[in-house]
Amino acid sequence: MVPRTRNALEILQFIILLFLYLLFMLERNPEHYGAYEIAFSIFAFGWVLDQFATILAHGWHVYAQNLWSFLDVIFAIVYWAYLILRIYGWRTNDLVPGQQALDVLAMGAPVLVPRLAFNLLSDNIVFLCLRSMMADFMLLTILSAWCFCGFLLSMVWLAEGRHNLIKWMLWIWFGLDGSGIQYSTDFHWLLGPILMVAFAFLGNTLFLTILVSMLSNTFGTIVSNATAEIAFRRAVLTLEGVKGDAIFAYQPPFNIIALFVLVPMRFIVSARWFHKIHVATVRAINLPILLLIALLERRLLWPDADYAQGSTEPLRKKRRSRGWFWEIWKITTHGDIQTVFQIAPPKSVVEDIAVDDDLTRHMIRRQFGRQQSSTVVSTSRKGDNGESNDTSVPKVPSRRDSMAPWGDLSQQVRDIMDETIGVEDLAARITSLERTTARVETLLARMCDAVEDKSPGEELAAS
Repeated sequence: MVPRTRNALEILQFIILLFLYLLFMLERNPEHYGAYEIAFSIFAFGWVLDQFATILAHGWHVYAQNLWSFLDVIFAIVYWAYLILRIYGWRTNDLVPGQQALDVLAMGAPVLVPRLAFNLLSDNIVFLCLRSMMADFMLLTILSAWCFCGFLLSMVWLAEGRHNLIKWMLWIWFGLDGSGIQYSTDFHWLLGPILMVAFAFLGNTLFLTILVSMLSNTFGTIVSNATAEIAFRRAVLTLEGVKGDAIFAYQPPFNIIALFVLVPMRFIVSARWFHKIHVATVRAINLPILLLIALLERRLLWPDADYAQGSTEPLRKKRRSRGWFWEIWKITTHGDIQTVFQIAPPKSVVEDIAVDDDLTRHMIRRQFGRQQSSTVVSTSRKGDNGESNDTSVPKVPSRRDSMAPWGDLSQQVRDIMDETIGVEDLAARITSLERTTARVETLLARMCDAVEDKSPGEELAAS
């Protein structure tokens, strides 16, 4: 399945998951298990299984490059917590774990609803920046909390457990309330106010300034490279869409069958029978989806041409024929014509086409001239010797008889284009050239030695 189609199917699967989640949460009841809860639990289990298989197939590094990967991981954790508590409450017949399971599942709404926006608006610059900005925010928050633990320890030791210092520090950090500064003199008259004021400056003013600077820098970098960022996200989606594992052949929730039925079956039946069962199951389950994809692609990717080639004027509408219904859905008696162009031509045809290309046309003309001249010479020799050839052998028609009367020269032209012909003769010529060059060098060396041996007086006399 092509990545584009798989991406569309994944969006459709998430919409179904969100719809079942909303229906189930509207009628949630810890005392009984309704049809919506069972449908949601089964479909969500298959969806989480598909995400887990994606991580195993491509690795966490590729999976984490998606804009919504962190949302999927959070919902998977929430779902597993809900499922464990719900099963535990059912086994113990206790309503408290069941109610806790529903409360935990309610935490999935802040994850599922924004995730749909990430899917539908994946190319929006806001969503492209949001993921990187959240990563920077979490990193800075963790580092700040780590550094400010020293202030917390100092205040705890000074107050000796008499005040709720964590609440006061959180309120100061987010700028909500300054009660901690007011009551800081209760655990020390001098050191308490110093610690609280220092924490307020560092935790609120400095932290917010650094955070705004980091997020502004991240946003500006992504906006300046928005085209490359969008191309990278699409490449990640394409890479994730190319899935070769057998479990991806089953759409959720049918991949549960592959996990609990087919995986144990491969250890029971032979490899041949397992392959037959696997292929038959995949075809039966995916038949409606494949038919829908075929109809949509025929209508969207192969639309009827409403304009003539190379013209901006619309074509005249044709009269409706008897088979108009089949023509609309591209199911006609000529539907297999396109497959003709996908079959490789015979070898002889390929060779003839290669001979007639633009690069070898001048060679063919020279070969025609050579053969014509050789034919004339041989005819004149036969006339001089008085030999006659009354019986003529009929010539086999060739494909080039319509162009030139010299017969089939394919073998001769192939000999011309063959690079291996004449290699031995070329090697012999190069060897002879090297020997000649060596003799010339020897002769020049002797002449130079003779000139050097002469005295200046002899050179003047010779001149």
